[in-house]
Amino acid sequence: MEKKFKRTLVTCALPYANGPVHIGHLAGVYVPADIYVRYLRMRGREVLYVCGSDEHGVPITIKARQQGCTPQDIVDKYHNIIADSFKGFGINFDIYGRTSSETHTKNASEFFKKLYDEGKFISKESEQYYDPEAKTFLADRYIVGTCPKCGAEGAYGDQCEKCGSTLSPEELINPKSKLSGAEPVKKKTTHWYLPLDKDEQWIREWILDGHKEWRSNVYGQVKSWLDGGLQPRAVTRDLDWGVPVPVEGAEGKVLYVWFDAPIGYISNTRELLPDDWEKWWKSEDTRLVHFIGKDNIVFHCIVFPAMLKAYGDGYILPDNVPANEFLNLEGDKISTSRGWAVWAHEYLKDFPGKQDVLRYVLTANAPETKDNDFSWKDFQQRNNSELVAIFGNFVNRAIVLTHKYFGGKVPSAGQMLDIDKETLWQVPALKESMEKNIENFKFREALKDAMSIARLGNKYISDTEPWKVAKTDMDRCATILNVSLQICADLAIAFEPFTPFAAQRLRKMLGSPLDWEILGRPTILPVGHVLAEPELLFAKVEDAEIDVQLERLAKIRAEREAAAAAEAARQVAPQKEECSFEDFEKMDIRTATVLEAERVPKTDKLLKLTIDTGIDRRVIVSGIAEYYSPEEMVGKQICILANLKPRVIKGIESKGMILMAKQGDGKMRFVTPQEPLTNGSQIG
Repeated sequence: MEKKFKRTLVTCALPYANGPVHIGHLAGVYVPADIYVRYLRMRGREVLYVCGSDEHGVPITIKARQQGCTPQDIVDKYHNIIADSFKGFGINFDIYGRTSSETHTKNASEFFKKLYDEGKFISKESEQYYDPEAKTFLADRYIVGTCPKCGAEGAYGDQCEKCGSTLSPEELINPKSKLSGAEPVKKKTTHWYLPLDKDEQWIREWILDGHKEWRSNVYGQVKSWLDGGLQPRAVTRDLDWGVPVPVEGAEGKVLYVWFDAPIGYISNTRELLPDDWEKWWKSEDTRLVHFIGKDNIVFHCIVFPAMLKAYGDGYILPDNVPANEFLNLEGDKISTSRGWAVWAHEYLKDFPGKQDVLRYVLTANAPETKDNDFSWKDFQQRNNSELVAIFGNFVNRAIVLTHKYFGGKVPSAGQMLDIDKETLWQVPALKESMEKNIENFKFREALKDAMSIARLGNKYISDTEPWKVAKTDMDRCATILNVSLQICADLAIAFEPFTPFAAQRLRKMLGSPLDWEILGRPTILPVGHVLAEPELLFAKVEDAEIDVQLERLAKIRAEREAAAAAEAARQVAPQKEECSFEDFEKMDIRTATVLEAERVPKTDKLLKLTIDTGIDRRVIVSGIAEYYSPEEMVGKQICILANLKPRVIKGIESKGMILMAKQGDGKMRFVTPQEPLTNGSQIG
């Protein structure tokens, strides 16, 4: 039997304060969480909505060093940008705290100290990579080198972004510190670890046996980690930015950010409710729900629960962790380092008043159990053909016609025909489906239910045509508009979780209440109720607005491709095996001039070159047609390997080989004398 809870604590993954939030963050965590919280509150349930900035860790210290400022300067800047972005999209947390606060420092220190005093950690000495110039230990992400799998430069110590391979720093070829460029060295250090291997059995029983209702992507990832065997995980690291480790002999060490950050949920709750926080964290009547992205599944389903269990003192464990997968942008992985993103704060400037449109599109394309894609053309199409043409069009026609024919007052419903009854009867069923979907974290399906109410209303008013009926039967026109206005009132409630700004404007026009329980009733608006003046709920997104966004992305892509090409051109192939001087002497390398050139029929890459070697006149077949045309070759002085054994290519005997230099990007260029030489001049 499903347990009934008195209250719900909703947490959202703490965004990392070294940059703004983008649409991937909104789609993955914050919009679905906001939908859920708004729905619960409309149902009259007691909810606490907690989030805040994650402000510790190496990336912040690196950015501070790059910008010549302090880590505090960095987190202050981005904390404010992120907080303002959330407010701009109507995501209003009960508290949006920060892990650099005094409350959190005290709380996280006490949390660690209790586990330390009770012997819940183990300590281990290990060798870790150290930057001798920057004088700091390096996280795997801050060691870069050549990928051993695909040969790409700039692979990280934990992953190659080009081929996707998981790596370790030891596997990188020519590893360098991302901080100083120095070659890292191994240095001994001692840290404390949470022995997750001891928690494996109870976590397996708790999740794999007790929470089979969790999303398949979450359940599957947890099972994979458990099946692979849990290992002790470090809870401290060598760094000067973070919560200091509160024990003797730990100078220069701070709490590892993955241990530090989730405690922030508790710290923020304590900061908001210093005298009443425990009922949210230590009561079996509280349901704890974590909204996160898939890269945080292991921390919220395995590590944080293990921390809470180790601490004891009544801390509850999460009842559900509805993690989303990743959102791509125009078919490419969102990357903050490459600038391939749509930033929340920039969207608010570029599309003023269209917060709901992005909320709607991100929900419709939500990556709930698999990665999904955002495209600007789809954004425009959904706005124009769904929000404007269906939802907005229906509401506008219903309210405008009521003002035109009935002075802006809700007309009375006369005799109800089958079409009227059948239309109204469908709303309660859609409401029930919405409830089931939202309660089960299926927000994309719930949005479809809400949109089905709008489609229902739009079809009803189009089929009944009250503007035509008004010419002959005002009583029937009144009934049609009464039914239409009741559906408008339904929409003002149903869309509140998804498009809260439009829902608020609609309620203002209708003068209707925000009460989930009345959704689907046939008489929400009483006869004679006065409506406000109509206004458009949504505006079309024009091609020019989309073109600006596509051009920006095209520029980023072009710059990225140019940079990649330049980097590839700089790559040098490794030296071949040694050869003896005698081996080299066997090669007869000479200068020659191209006399004639033509394409080899039925091939794309081959040219037939007739050349003067100074010794003779001969033919060489060379695969250079993609780089040089026959016209460019005639008269060009080249270098050839003259004594290469002849070979028949496409029926043509080729006697020799042209010497060419090949760049890392694949471009080929001739090796030619700096000054013209007599044909047949030997090179050696």
